[in-house]
Amino acid sequence: MTQKSRILIAVGLIVLIVSLVLGLEVLRRQRSVLTRAGDEVVLQPGSIPIYVDGSLAAGFTPEGLGELETVSFVDDEDGKTQEGWMLRDVLGLYLNTAALDSDASIMVSSSSREKSVTLTWAEVDDPVNWVMFDVSGRGTLKLVSVLERLDVRDEWVQDVDKIGVVTR
Repeated sequence: MTQKSRILIAVGLIVLIVSLVLGLEVLRRQRSVLTRAGDEVVLQPGSIPIYVDGSLAAGFTPEGLGELETVSFVDDEDGKTQEGWMLRDVLGLYLNTAALDSDASIMVSSSSREKSVTLTWAEVDDPVNWVMFDVSGRGTLKLVSVLERLDVRDEWVQDVDKIGVVTR
């Protein structure tokens, strides 16, 4: 075997090892948002928690939503395209949404903005309402919609840091 062949094989092995390590790191990050310690759910830093009837049920990061279909609409106020993920699809990743009654309440809040909105599951589940998360310019999630109480920028819930679902 020539020196050139050995060098090419070595470079190929290095590329293969680096690709494998990077792939495993991406997989680890996607799965590490939520871990369990016994029966307790423990969120990783930066995760948005989802509470169901007052108990922590899950959590997610915007980076973990890549597997969901992205949707978009043009807002009436500024004529800008809002693009992101439907709230119903986000909840469907972590909860059994088929078990939610139409009058179950979904509260999305931002503690830094001291703002929240409560919607029914029927409103969230109806695709005509476009209840969705969009990524803000700062990389945080904002809840937008065409519903009358969420259809202008001042009504959006920006910097979302908590979701609460009440089934009772």
